[in-house]
Amino acid sequence: MARAVNLAVLGAGLIGKRHIEHIISEPEAELYAIVDPSPDSKELAAVKRVKWYPNFAAMIAEGKPDGIIVATPNQMHVANGNEAIAAGVPALIEKPIADDLGEGLKLVESGEKAGVAILTGHHRRHNPMIQRAKSIIEQGRLGRIVAVHGFFWLMKPDDYFDVPWRREVGAGPVLLNLIHDVDLLRYLCGEVEAVQAFQSNAVRNYPVDETTVVILRFANGALGTINVSDTVVGPWSWEQTTGENSVYPRTDQTCYHIGGTHGSLSVPRLELWTNEVKRSWWDSFKVERHIAPDNDPLRLQIQQFCQVIRGQEKPLVSGREGLMTLKVIDAVKRAASSGELVKVD
Repeated sequence: MARAVNLAVLGAGLIGKRHIEHIISEPEAELYAIVDPSPDSKELAAVKRVKWYPNFAAMIAEGKPDGIIVATPNQMHVANGNEAIAAGVPALIEKPIADDLGEGLKLVESGEKAGVAILTGHHRRHNPMIQRAKSIIEQGRLGRIVAVHGFFWLMKPDDYFDVPWRREVGAGPVLLNLIHDVDLLRYLCGEVEAVQAFQSNAVRNYPVDETTVVILRFANGALGTINVSDTVVGPWSWEQTTGENSVYPRTDQTCYHIGGTHGSLSVPRLELWTNEVKRSWWDSFKVERHIAPDNDPLRLQIQQFCQVIRGQEKPLVSGREGLMTLKVIDAVKRAASSGELVKVD
């Protein structure tokens, strides 16, 4: 068996702690260090019996891991990614890869020029259920994809907004949540070439968005809609339909519907609807329920990161892929602000 890949985690917040636990439990990886200036993270490193550093520079001064997971606040992703590139350390950067498109592009190009792998933490692509959905579509079981719909309806409780930045511009479900859904729809249905959007904050009246309706035009001609709100009591969201994260109650509902000329697919239930004999609204339906392994995508993402570092695989979600998803989100924000059709470059 190959030597375990040494991975450092930069940022020990909520998602950083999840990465830390997955690295510790993964035979292919070993936790090299926790990098975070907070006293709590220093205590955590002591508990886990690994090295602790207040910042990336302090770590590199003493040694270099095989790779690093960047789980710092969004506005630090580019700076931390550039530090990793300068040190020649492959980096898995949590989504969004950047909080500014121009700087994100420079980061991606810098990594490509230096030959340092940069990955984006859109971990949902690693979910076996999404891989199964991708396979069904690529096999042509849906025919030509014509229409797509995505749901993100849930209620974030009042105390969620006790943290000040969650009430401010730059937070909100478009950037924090919808970005995952957009990434998956790009992955399953193809590139988005233009968007229109309407937005509201009429319930809480915070300066941040809370409800957004988006129309997507895909390059292959398909049309799609996404309806996102964090002020609706409802069971239709990735969080509450997939069981991916046990902190959310799981329902038996769906969050995406993908419709084609020969059939339609629901996600995450993976129900493929086709006609029995003839494609017609008068013909009866046949429903196939497909099953995928129930593996934690965060764990699978770390396994793939290790394979990328070893040179055995290409990234499932490269830095450039993360940048393309961010471009769509940026277009959604501009379309909601202007009320106009916005093309995705």
